[in-house]
Amino acid sequence: MPFSLRSPSSPSVTSPPHLLALLTRVRRRGRPLCTAFSHLPAPSYPTTGFPANFCQVSDAAESSGDVVGRICRLVCDSCEAGDWKLRRARIDARDLRAEQAATVFAMIADEEGSVAAMSFFHWAVSQKEFRHFLRLYITAASALLRRANFDKAQEVMRCMVTSFAEVGRLKQAVDMVFEMRNQGLRLNVHTANWILSVAAEMGATDFVEQLFGKMPTYGVSPDACSYRTTIVACCRAGRITSVEKLLKEMIDRGLTIDNVTCTVVIDALSEANRSGTVICAFEKMIDLGLHPNVINYSSLINCLCKRGSVKQAFQALEQMTRRGLKPNVFIHTTLIDGLCKIGWTERAFRLFLKLVRSDNYKPNVFTYTAMIGGYCKEDKMNRAEMLLGRMREQGLAPNASTYTTLINGYCKAGDLARSYELMGQMTAEGCPPNICTYNAVLNCLFRKGREGDAYRLLHTCFRYGPLPDRATFTVLISELCKQGDTSRALDFFHLMEKFGCQPDMHTYTTLISSFCRQRRMEDGERFLHEALKLGLVPKKQTFTSMISGYCRDGKVDLAMEIFEKMAINGCVADSVTYGALISGLCKESKLEEAQALYRAMVDRGLCPCEVTRVTLAYELCMKDEISGALAILDMLDGKLWVRTANILVRKLSSEGKLAQAAFFFHKLLDKDHDLDYITYAGFVNACYDDSKYSVASALTERISSKIRNSASEVTNEVL
Repeated sequence: MPFSLRSPSSPSVTSPPHLLALLTRVRRRGRPLCTAFSHLPAPSYPTTGFPANFCQVSDAAESSGDVVGRICRLVCDSCEAGDWKLRRARIDARDLRAEQAATVFAMIADEEGSVAAMSFFHWAVSQKEFRHFLRLYITAASALLRRANFDKAQEVMRCMVTSFAEVGRLKQAVDMVFEMRNQGLRLNVHTANWILSVAAEMGATDFVEQLFGKMPTYGVSPDACSYRTTIVACCRAGRITSVEKLLKEMIDRGLTIDNVTCTVVIDALSEANRSGTVICAFEKMIDLGLHPNVINYSSLINCLCKRGSVKQAFQALEQMTRRGLKPNVFIHTTLIDGLCKIGWTERAFRLFLKLVRSDNYKPNVFTYTAMIGGYCKEDKMNRAEMLLGRMREQGLAPNASTYTTLINGYCKAGDLARSYELMGQMTAEGCPPNICTYNAVLNCLFRKGREGDAYRLLHTCFRYGPLPDRATFTVLISELCKQGDTSRALDFFHLMEKFGCQPDMHTYTTLISSFCRQRRMEDGERFLHEALKLGLVPKKQTFTSMISGYCRDGKVDLAMEIFEKMAINGCVADSVTYGALISGLCKESKLEEAQALYRAMVDRGLCPCEVTRVTLAYELCMKDEISGALAILDMLDGKLWVRTANILVRKLSSEGKLAQAAFFFHKLLDKDHDLDYITYAGFVNACYDDSKYSVASALTERISSKIRNSASEVTNEVL
């Protein structure tokens, strides 16, 4: 049923009938509202026996009309005195009912004008008693529309959207904004953008996209602000496809984008692992008229370095300097960190030395930490220690991140003694170890098999140190899953939730893999669905574990369904994934499907592992499809062909498939001059065991002939 608005001056909205008569008299006489209400009797109280501030009048002491009239006088007097915010009006919200507040606005708007009425409106919506009263906003907007004050009516609608969004009633407020079009208040772009902004702040991305798409149907053309707000909302929600579409639309319409939105887009692409499109998006934004600043380039370079595209990061740096922008220490630190991550530590050190010698920039704590991290990755702990000393000489105090980087390096090198020593230094210098420090040491202790020490350290962490984080629990869960103790791993998983640590996809994948290894596929499925409900994106390892588990249980159809879901979720299958599925298909004797999958794998440039190659070729041989097995081998290069054929001959010989083994042995002799004596011995022994002396003799004769021919060729060359 459509919403219908009633006039605020109608008897159903205002209170007693004598107020209507009063308004009529005022309209006729044209008197200001403050004087028009002056003849209403003011309540009087004895001056003795009551506290001095006893001037608040309740509804029981005054009639409804008296209350409304008194509030109207207070508002008008304050406005005439220049107190537009009603700070000195001494209005008590408890004196008014919500309906009376709406009446006060209507009366003031009709008699004193919009400015005084809006003063009361802003006071009213700041009070919790009226802030979420829908009729106040409708009455206010209607009264302003009667005075043709469309701008203020739009302001009222925007206030309503903000207020109702606070209590989860955004949709109700927006529906009312659209309903007000029937009263003559058309939606404008400013109000539409306001709604988009409020919805975006609430994280209601679906609502934002829906409203943005419907704006033209409401007669509103989205402007640059509309696009920016929607882009930011989509970025926060990781909807990169929508972001790219919106950027293209902005280019087509010739709209501009600001620097803040540019940074948000770059960061969102980076977070969504869409760094491959970041350069393209950045260039699109420049096409939109963006003049990138240092912060924009910092985000771009950081994003490129994170994905290992350091060369492109340096190209962005050159572009930046050509535009007359000077890189700061943060950019240099990002580049040093990027170089270290791809193993170019010496190049990073040369850039570091440039900073040291520069008059404009000097390395800070983060720069030193990045450089120390590079040396720790290469196990050059002496150089890392040298930088730590140099850092102190420069008057820079190592922070928790610096120490943790060093400790992590020593833990990887297995030097727990130095790690504990550095932890002691941290505490002595007033920089207590953080949870990342504990995680590094815990990892090392578990790797060395010192579980007792690891749990004692964990106990210390729980009792005295920092609270464990997601990484701590993931380390524990991973270790327990390796031991096959899934029950205790689940205990830590549930404890993790009690500590307020939200498990990530790595945690779920660890448990799912463990379930699949133990053939507990139902538990694996349950945890996968739980992860998807949380909005987590499964990784390649997650899908591969599920595929292997289903294939192990002989449920190849379910494995194929998971394989198809990989592509939908943007996961690219690797040779391990293909291998697991091909093995499963071979077990089910679905050799045509296995061969098709094998060919698809090779076409994608993936190299099948040895197990996959041999398994498929062997199963084809067992079905007497030797041509198919030969086709599998012919897809390989020389060395892999020879190695796979040797293994296949041994396997076929051990299974008594001597005809097939002999076929591939002769193919081997055709291709390879170097005889594999293990393969030869295995084949000949199998022939003797099966009384196939003629087969063994024929092969031996060919080998002997080949040896004689080779010797003759060598003799001729010598002569």
